[in-house]
Amino acid sequence: QRMYGCELDDQTDSTRGHYQYGYDGMDFLSFDKNTLTFTAAVPQAVLSKNKKETNGDSNYWKGYLENECIEWLK
Repeated sequence: QRMYGCELDDQTDSTRGHYQYGYDGMDFLSFDKNTLTFTAAVPQAVLSKNKKETNGDSNYWKGYLENECIEWLK
């Protein structure tokens, strides 16, 4: 399962975004857009973490969560 989204506070214009994977109902991988890193929740996710951090996924998801996703909310 993949879950991602963003929030916009109309009062303060502050934003938040999240992106995470689950497998079989359990946490698998999550993304921190401030550090551009993925966190493996289980040892089996380390390979996916390394691949995502080297293939440009970090920059893509940071841009999506901070820009495109927020634009949809406005």
